[in-house]
Amino acid sequence: MKIIGITGGIGAGKSTVSGYIASLGYPVFDADAVSRDMTSDGSPVVDELAENFGEEILIRKGVLDRKKLADVVFADPEKNARLREIVTMKVREASLKWITGYREKGNCGIIFLDIPLLFETGSEDICDAVWFVTADDDVRLKRVMARDGATPEQVRSRMRSQMPEKEKAERSDEIVDNSRGVEELHRTVDALLKKYDRTF
Repeated sequence: MKIIGITGGIGAGKSTVSGYIASLGYPVFDADAVSRDMTSDGSPVVDELAENFGEEILIRKGVLDRKKLADVVFADPEKNARLREIVTMKVREASLKWITGYREKGNCGIIFLDIPLLFETGSEDICDAVWFVTADDDVRLKRVMARDGATPEQVRSRMRSQMPEKEKAERSDEIVDNSRGVEELHRTVDALLKKYDRTF
């Protein structure tokens, strides 16, 4: 069994890539989905977040306001680091358990880890290869504004809080450009899957 990590900055289209890969039958660990589940209404993690960042990040007791949390943590590197300690490392632990489950099954071929903070959490060490999904900054900006109802400055703040695109690209094995539409993206991913299925 081989493990491929998928990562990239906000608005790059990691979910589009991993969703397409999953539709082809490959196992995909979705870190964002696991994170959302961990911070669902009434979860202990929501209480822990409120204790660290204040009641202002809640819609009401036990219910997280994700936009307000983003505004609080992405503007402050120390708070962003604390958020990673609370949530992101729990997601990493979940990914390791998920991998173990597939190892025990055997004969899985390739499995994928869709982890936005792959490098920041050191998760590249458990991957046999890393695919970096990227797109032009203007494209990413418009996507996140439409998706989250965020202002341009809010999106730029989130972008600045993440590892620079250049550094991620240099540390990755493959670059997946998602600036030119879904059809072109699928062709790129199909070519990579053919390459790695043959390699592994």
